[in-house]
Amino acid sequence: MSGVASSSAMLPISSFPAGADMHWETRRRVVWNEQEHTGEEHELVYEISWIEELGLWRTFLTSHHKVNR
Repeated sequence: MSGVASSSAMLPISSFPAGADMHWETRRRVVWNEQEHTGEEHELVYEISWIEELGLWRTFLTSHHKVNR
């Protein structure tokens, strides 16, 4: 099975409200299973947090599993 890669331009935000610096996002993606030569739907859970010192968002993959249908 191959990994999923994505990128996007991140723009610094001048101010961010205190107490709301982290959240989670769930994304569903179709990834290629090389062993079975087929696409599979996977659920990816990301932790999104604000790094005040750098003035940007950090995205960290916390969970990755196949969606059973």
